[in-house]
Amino acid sequence: MENILEVKNLTKTFPGFELKNVSFTLPKGMIMGIIGENGSGKTTTIKSILNIYTKYSGEIKIFGLDNHKNDKEIKENIGVVLDDMFFPEILTPNDINNTMQGIYKNWDSKMFNDYLKEFSLAPNKQIKTFSKGMRKKLEIATALSHHPKLLILDEPTSGLDPVARAEVIQIFQSILEKDECSILLSSHITTDLEHIADYITFINNGEIVLSKTTNDLLDNYGIAKCTKNEFKDIAKQDYIKYKKSKYEYEVLVPNKKEFKTKYNISVIDKITLDDLMVLMIKGEE
Repeated sequence: MENILEVKNLTKTFPGFELKNVSFTLPKGMIMGIIGENGSGKTTTIKSILNIYTKYSGEIKIFGLDNHKNDKEIKENIGVVLDDMFFPEILTPNDINNTMQGIYKNWDSKMFNDYLKEFSLAPNKQIKTFSKGMRKKLEIATALSHHPKLLILDEPTSGLDPVARAEVIQIFQSILEKDECSILLSSHITTDLEHIADYITFINNGEIVLSKTTNDLLDNYGIAKCTKNEFKDIAKQDYIKYKKSKYEYEVLVPNKKEFKTKYNISVIDKITLDDLMVLMIKGEE
């Protein structure tokens, strides 16, 4: 399968923080969700991919091209929504439409105006009159309207109500089906990722904890609930992390079926991405 994005041994150092040897690949036509706590390195990774941060070690290839040497060609085919992105507040969507026609060869004014209608955004109103959610919708409409081959989205649904979030997620899915676009998506709303992401990459404290298919994580991983005595009998190689409370142990296991055949523990719950993050970050080894 062709990879649209390849990140190899990406390392970036700031005072008090280091992104350490981050590596993952995003196949063409797929969605990868990036999860992690605030300050874990998600945005640093994305900004390095986009050449906003240029001083790093490692290798980044997009469409098979080195992102340093082919920045202009690559950016022509990328749509971007960043958490700290903004347009000057005096502009209107019509102003943005006119500006983008001179930036992107494939800018599609009809598509942009169709998104404005779908998102109920007035084309002649200044951005300063828009709510946070409306501004986010405008950013998304702008990112989508030049037929990008890769969407890089940092918290694209933040500030949106559940109905608007569902609408945006549906648009992302339809773009994948129609345009063979790929999506790299960072989000704190992990339930969205559970429904749409093909892959999950988990970053914690500047390092990749895991990068797997969503099906592998949600179908195979689980949380075994047991007593202290039952936990003592579990071999270390059969679990990843555990958390103890007053009455029971919660044990993160990588393969529910194998674990169940090996141990006489009746309760093994399905896992959510939130569960995974909490146990991986707060759990004991």
